[in-house]
Amino acid sequence: MSIPAVEESWARIDAWLARHAPLTHATLRPPAPQAGIEDAERTLGVTFHPDLVASLRRHDGVELDDSAAQLSYYGPLCGVADIVRNTDFLRGMAEDAEHGEDALPITLGIGRRPSDGLFIACRPGPRYGQVGRRFDEDMPSFAHWPSLRHVLAGLADALEGGLPFLDRIPLAVAGKLLWEEERTVPTDAVSPLAQAAALAEPESDPPALQRPVFTNFAGSAPPPPRQEGTQRLFFVRTYGPRPAPLPDQPDVAFAAGLTPAEMLRRLGAIPATVRPRDRRQAQRAAESAWAAHRPLVRAGEVDGWAYATLEGGAAQFARQEVLRALSAGTRVAVLTRHGPEVVLTFAEDGVPCPQEDTRRVMSPRKSNTAGGPEARRLGVDLWPGSTAAYTRFLAVLRQDFGIAYDPDEEGPEELTSALLLPLLDDLPASECAFPAQIGNLDLAGLVERTPPQRLRAAVGAQLSRLASQTRLDIYPEVAEALDRIHRGLPVDCDQDGPLGLRMRTLAAEVHATRELLQHGDTGPVSHEDLTAWVARDDAAHALREFLRLPLPVAAATILQQRVSLHWHDELAAGLDSA
Repeated sequence: MSIPAVEESWARIDAWLARHAPLTHATLRPPAPQAGIEDAERTLGVTFHPDLVASLRRHDGVELDDSAAQLSYYGPLCGVADIVRNTDFLRGMAEDAEHGEDALPITLGIGRRPSDGLFIACRPGPRYGQVGRRFDEDMPSFAHWPSLRHVLAGLADALEGGLPFLDRIPLAVAGKLLWEEERTVPTDAVSPLAQAAALAEPESDPPALQRPVFTNFAGSAPPPPRQEGTQRLFFVRTYGPRPAPLPDQPDVAFAAGLTPAEMLRRLGAIPATVRPRDRRQAQRAAESAWAAHRPLVRAGEVDGWAYATLEGGAAQFARQEVLRALSAGTRVAVLTRHGPEVVLTFAEDGVPCPQEDTRRVMSPRKSNTAGGPEARRLGVDLWPGSTAAYTRFLAVLRQDFGIAYDPDEEGPEELTSALLLPLLDDLPASECAFPAQIGNLDLAGLVERTPPQRLRAAVGAQLSRLASQTRLDIYPEVAEALDRIHRGLPVDCDQDGPLGLRMRTLAAEVHATRELLQHGDTGPVSHEDLTAWVARDDAAHALREFLRLPLPVAAATILQQRVSLHWHDELAAGLDSA
């Protein structure tokens, strides 16, 4: 198959831009004078490849404004002056000898940095005329185009057919050429939580392996009889003294006047998992597939305070949203330890204390032993300073609040316990700013010139499309919420309501899937499943923003997540019909 000449491809590109993206077409400069090209060749000491000359004789690069024609994410095409200036710059960076002095930039690069763009090889040899690409932190490499003619022919094909070009799709929006990534969301996803629901919780520790013991004491099993003429060889293994067990130092939260049941409820306990467990049972359950990487806590009472200890899963008690939920109408003290860091923090009546009132200790590591749970099981304390700080903070709780709590003493006790469905993360403050630009959409201008009710209806339609494309709308709670939004009715989005519980469940699915993939014990879970859960969770977050935050903030989130390539046109149609 013959590749069209540079001039032929440029004629097709010009025609498409003039018809569909006139603002971008207007940024193409007139032809470069032949004398200017020859002067640049003398300045650089390089003879330009004929394809490059032909392209410059059609357009001497582009005028740099918001509508400028770009070669996907490699930036605007260079003119003669750009080539001279950027070649001098790149030579000063000591580019590699193979491509260096005769590799001329043909685009201004990602973010208009010449070190992140396309180049053409002008040195005679096997690479002559080939197009390559360079990135700041990588050596220049040749892309899959044998020539600039192939690049321009591919661009013309992409424009005329709406085909991918450099992994992006060209679109004409409001008279401009835009490039969008084509994204897809898997239609189905394996649910780690559904898999966990089909499993039984481990009820007890596995039986310990019994070592045979040989003694000469009465009542012991006699050794096998010795046969005449044989000898026996005995090996005696001696063990050093076992290290003293390290103290239990779990994350623990105390709330004045609450019952353990109320504390579990505020933390997000899953009712079907509530039962008595001692610490060993709780930790074994939390480490099993049954837990699906959800946190597990135990709750008890001490000196008029309810307390909860985190026995497995992601840290919870220091989260601001958790502190607020626990301290509503009361006061809370929380002691957490994560490796070298120990923190004692407080909250009262739904308000976490200021940072300056938080007590924090960060201790240095004292051992070269490999870390992780195995070190602790072997009795190796990697952070003795933190161990001591935790003990000091327990003394502070006793002295200042009358809380006499000893985790070693309560560990063997069976306390009411449960898996948690973690609370949703806080939304940004309602007065937070929103991005003025979403892709090439002037969101600030759209907000300023559009009546609020009309804008809300159009953004609500975008939200419904997002929910459909990510399959968020398969859940009855979400479908009902979208219907109420469409009819202008209020929607309950509290943490404990049906919609809030669905959103929390989606966040738990994302966390479980990601943890399974990171730990390698995935079973049927794949990266496609993670993509699907993340897309649904992000869409649920966008729905929550639409219900709770100012419309421009929610609009930015919704539009940034749209999967459709044609969301600009869909938004425009929605604004016209609203």
